[in-house]
Order: sequence, then structure tokens, then C-alpha cells
Amino acid sequence: MRRLEGKRIAITGPRKAAELSVIVEKQGGIPLIRPAQGTVAIEKEKVEAEIRQLLDVGGDWIILTTGVGTEMLYKVAEEMGAAEAFVEQLRRMNIAARGYKTVNYLKTLGLTPTVRDDDGTTVGILRALQPYDMKGRRVALQLYGDHAPRLVQWLKEQQADYYEILPYLHVPPELEVVDTLLSEIVRREVDAVTFTSTPQVRFLMAYAREKGLEEPLLAAFRESTVAVAVGKVTAEALRDEGIERVVAPEEERMGSMIVALGHYYEQ
Repeated sequence: MRRLEGKRIAITGPRKAAELSVIVEKQGGIPLIRPAQGTVAIEKEKVEAEIRQLLDVGGDWIILTTGVGTEMLYKVAEEMGAAEAFVEQLRRMNIAARGYKTVNYLKTLGLTPTVRDDDGTTVGILRALQPYDMKGRRVALQLYGDHAPRLVQWLKEQQADYYEILPYLHVPPELEVVDTLLSEIVRREVDAVTFTSTPQVRFLMAYAREKGLEEPLLAAFRESTVAVAVGKVTAEALRDEGIERVVAPEEERMGSMIVALGHYYEQ
């Protein structure tokens, strides 16, 4: 059944865009490849400085938001000859972990989080942290290409003394491509936009704000263009940015995402 017959679907993820295009075409859709993420780089010196700060100052809590970011911190510490000291420091702190990948990676280091989310989202980790008094507590916040505004806002409201550790830097994509995507959405020339990571969401919205197009963009997502997320975390980022209508599959897979979009149109 070709549920996406004639629908124009913009693909913002640079990775596996070709694979996703084939899935869209099989459902009768027209894929438009519009990378909105750019590349990922590591600012090694910055991460080393942040790890040194963590080792020197420590803290009461460390909030780890991704498995890949946690692993990156450990690997950089290892290259600095400080892997053991890094694990020992984490052992002395309360650990809050978001996502099963983070929890599984901590297990390989012999670490168990004090708290963890129940659903892989920022809201889930905030729920888990509610019983704890963060006022004046020193908190290290590990982020991965997403500045997690809701988490940062909560730490500010709690009057926590927090600092961010960002293992990755997202280099902007080709702006001409993003300009094209923005104008296609605003002019209602695309039926749906797929997002496979939070940086795609954050960058597109930040760029729209910079160009004075945030309101027309949000109106398009409200009225005609469907935002499609690969999973809960990406869906949460879309809602954070004011996009209420989000289609997302139960199972975090690209194929499932397109199937979910097909079901949405069928209904």
C-alpha cells in the first residue's frame, strides 16, 4: 500500500538519507534531501579542559544525557591518562542518567546511576530528579549537541551551581540548503519534514528565528506540514520548540518513522 502517494517529504538527516529516500519512494512519496544538521566535530582542547575542571572541582551531581557523550568523555580522559581518576570522581558523585545507552555504558565502567529516567526523555530525567534538593549543589551537566533548554532552565530555577560539559560541537550545514528548506515549508511546498536527531530541530528553529521566519514556520507546522520524529527525544525537542503536532513511532527506527507517517495520512 502506497500511503504517501504524491507526498513531498523533506529529509533533514545527513546520515542514511539515501536509505530513507528509498523507504519514502516505496510508499509512493517524493523524497527531498535537505540536510539541516551539518557535521559533528569534537573540540578536544575544550573537552580536556572540562574534564580537568571535573577532576579538580568535582561536584555533588553529574547529569549524563547520552551514552555516546559519556563514552566520549571517558575516551578523552583515557587519552589524558586520567581514566581511573575520571571513574573515581564519578563514583564520588551522584549520577543522573538519561537513556538506556547511558546506563549500559556506565555499567561497563562499573558505575550505577543514583537516578535514571523512566522513558528516555529529558522530562523523564526531570521527574526522577524532583525529590532531590539541588539548591547550591554543584552539578556537571553533560550535553550532546543539544543545549537541553528545559533541563538548564530547571537547574536555574533550583538555584543549582551548574556547569555544562559539551563533548561535541555541531558545525552548521550548508545554509543554502537550509534556506531552501525554510522557504519550502513556509510556502507550504512540503507535506512532511523528517527529523532524526535533536540538532536538526534546534538548528532549523534557531536559523528560522535569525531570519525572522519563526512564526510563519510554526504556522506551517500547525496547519499543513507534518513534523515527523524518529523517536521520543527528537519529538520532545520539536515540542520544546513550539511544534505541537508531531508524528513519532513507538519503535525508534527510520522505517518505523515513515510507516507512522503513512498511518497518520491514512487516518
